[in-house]
Amino acid sequence: MKPATKFIHAGAEPDPSTGAIMTPIYQTSTYVQEAPGKNKGYEYARSQNPTRKALEDALAIIENGKYGLAFSSGVAATDAVLKLLSPGDEVVTGNDLYGGTYRLFTKVFEKFGIRFRYVDMTDIGAIAAAITPNTKLIWTETPTNPLMNITDIAAVTALAKKQNILVCVDNTFASPYLQNPLDAGADIVMHSSTKYLGGHSDVIQGALIMNDAALREQLYFIQKSCGAVPGPMDCFLVLRGIKTLHVRMQRHCENGEKIAHFLRQHPKVGKVYWCGFEDHPGYTVAKQQMRGFGGMMSFTLKDDSVEKAMKLLSSTKVFSLAESLGGVESLINHPASMTHASIPREERIRNGLSDSLIRLSVGIEDVDDLIADLEQAIG
Repeated sequence: MKPATKFIHAGAEPDPSTGAIMTPIYQTSTYVQEAPGKNKGYEYARSQNPTRKALEDALAIIENGKYGLAFSSGVAATDAVLKLLSPGDEVVTGNDLYGGTYRLFTKVFEKFGIRFRYVDMTDIGAIAAAITPNTKLIWTETPTNPLMNITDIAAVTALAKKQNILVCVDNTFASPYLQNPLDAGADIVMHSSTKYLGGHSDVIQGALIMNDAALREQLYFIQKSCGAVPGPMDCFLVLRGIKTLHVRMQRHCENGEKIAHFLRQHPKVGKVYWCGFEDHPGYTVAKQQMRGFGGMMSFTLKDDSVEKAMKLLSSTKVFSLAESLGGVESLINHPASMTHASIPREERIRNGLSDSLIRLSVGIEDVDDLIADLEQAIG
């Protein structure tokens, strides 16, 4: 089944009682049982909900996986993966990482005895050098947030499998339309479904997708026991969003390419971080494992001052200054004070995330309006 058909029909079955083509919102906390232990597959809504099940089935289908699990946020999904570990275990992860993930690692799980080693995930040699006998998980984003670095998923998974290490890929920036990490050997795919899967900036949700039945049971036990589950209305919204993922991503990619080239050619713009440039260090790998380059990018001005960046951030009319990404509307963001503020400044600077970096989530508006807006804001 081709992607456009798959995204529209994934997890969707007509409601057996009414024939409704859209999955109903089962707004219930519990389910009546015929007798103790005799039910219709549902007991309590923290453990199971028909709307959530339809979404979890859809998540598995669109990521070419066998099992999907939905969580109350992307951070909650990340939290569940880390709960597979025990004190003394180690994680190899990237030095360019979403700030909320970094905060969860350093402020929550480090105090429980989990050790994190931060490396350049574009360098397979650096990843290999960071692995110890205690390494149990490799966590990577690709493309990364916000510097758009690319990790070779197949190379990482080949390295990990030799040593029985789990690999989890945060696929939020690419979405299942552009990239399927399970096909490259990853064990778990994580999404902040808030972003491209939902697509309309109206829901907070996360997702995990995997192929291994035993791993699914471990993660389902954590989901059920810890209770970070989404409500049925939120599941309905993400199910609805998935149906238009392919058409939205096509426009995100088209607009993103035009804006990346506009920025690179602008005399007042310094460096543009976008993995679709042929001279991007990760371009060859991105071309191999992705079906397009998406609508996420970052840039600096030639006058690389925080003051100039702040003025630009406050001057756009179509791009809205806000956290998050992946919605139909275009957003502009200042990572150092917003999405990545939880990372200490010295670490940010050392890893290339300057105080003047500006991140764009390019939406699906008319690209001429977006370019005109950036033109007037840059001045």
